[in-house]
Order: sequence, then structure tokens, then C-alpha cells
Amino acid sequence: MQDLFSALTLADIHRPLIRNIVSLRVSQDLFDDLSDDPDAWRSAQALEMHTKPGLYQSTQPVIDRSFEQAEWENAIAYPFKHTSVSRYSDGGFGVWYGADTIETSVYETVHHWKKRLLDDAGYTQAGIVMERKVYQVQCDALLIDLRPMIASHPAITHASDYTLTHQIGSKLYREGHPGLVTASARVANGEVYALFNAKVLSHPAMICNLTYTTTASGVNVEREIGCDFMCIN
Repeated sequence: MQDLFSALTLADIHRPLIRNIVSLRVSQDLFDDLSDDPDAWRSAQALEMHTKPGLYQSTQPVIDRSFEQAEWENAIAYPFKHTSVSRYSDGGFGVWYGADTIETSVYETVHHWKKRLLDDAGYTQAGIVMERKVYQVQCDALLIDLRPMIASHPAITHASDYTLTHQIGSKLYREGHPGLVTASARVANGEVYALFNAKVLSHPAMICNLTYTTTASGVNVEREIGCDFMCIN
């Protein structure tokens, strides 16, 4: 890995990134099944906010949730089973992932939803639905640029082996680097940003809702209900 780090360059990034996360198109009240009384709903909501762990009190969850979740996993869930392992983290720290375009974010998230969650669990039938929200988040940071290194180190974008990228992520996080930019492993010409420091992110703004639906051959993506935005096979 030393040959990789000795040849790295930097990219001065000042641009909006795309953050694609699981979320309902229409918000639902989590307590309306428990009571018909709206006052009871409000009381339950107040109790939830009062007892919710402090790590989840962020006023900007679209930016902070990745970092908050890692702290929560380290404090409580680590001895059981990590759920925050990703391309650039072995689960010991949070990584915020953004993309250059909505399309890149769709390819990335469809892969993780379909290939790494549904298929692994045996859910291969058509008609499974997931709703998501897409945000635009400003990034201002001097990032490690892995893009020129991919030709000589193809493991950076390996489809499933994260051994090298875990080493890269751990080193950058440990040494305090704000993040990196690299090529997408899921779509040609796409770019992905992995951020280790929330301070370089700002001004989150929602762009749109998306609905993913499994089909016999892949996944259909709707931006407007009833109108295909993308079809991924």
C-alpha cells in the first residue's frame, strides 16, 4: 500500500454532492396505531425525543447520521454485530458517502439494496418496494484523489473485496484527513465521495423522492410516481 500513498494527489473540492438515503415519500406517524387521540400521539412523540440517545439529536441528520451511527455502534452494538461496515470503513468509524449525480447515487444504492441485502436474504421476487429521499449537500474540502490510482490499483473499485479500501479508509481516518474522491464501482464515469469529517459538509437541501421496485430483471426507479426514471438490470 505504500506505493499507492506515495503517489497520491489532492483534489480541491467545492461542489454540491448527492446523498441518497432510505426515507418515506409521505411521513407517517409512528404512534397513530397505538391511540386514536392526537394528544396521546404528541405525548408519545415528546417522550421519544426525551429518551432518544443524545447521539441522535442532530439538527442536520442528512449530514450527521453516518457519524452518529458509528458512535452508537461503537458504544452499544459492536459486541453483537456491526451494521455500518462499508467500502471505506471496517465498522469502527462513520463514513458519509455522496455521489456526483443522482444517477450515480441510484446505481450505488440499488446495488447495496438489491445485491447485498435482498438477494443475500433470499428475497428475489418482483414487487419489493423501497422509498428514498435525495439530498444535495455542499462539500468544501481538500480531498485525497484516488481516481488516478485506479488503473494501477484496481482493487480500489473491486465489486466486493474491500480489503484495500478498508486499509485506505482506516489510515485516512486515523490521520485526520477529511475524505477522498474516487470512481464509482457500480457505474462507468460516476464518482463517489467518502467523507470522514462532517465539518466539510453544509447546506443540505432535499431534491426529490425516489421509489425503487424490484422486477423480474432488475430494479425500476421512479422519481415521479408512475413514471420510470431509471431501469437497472
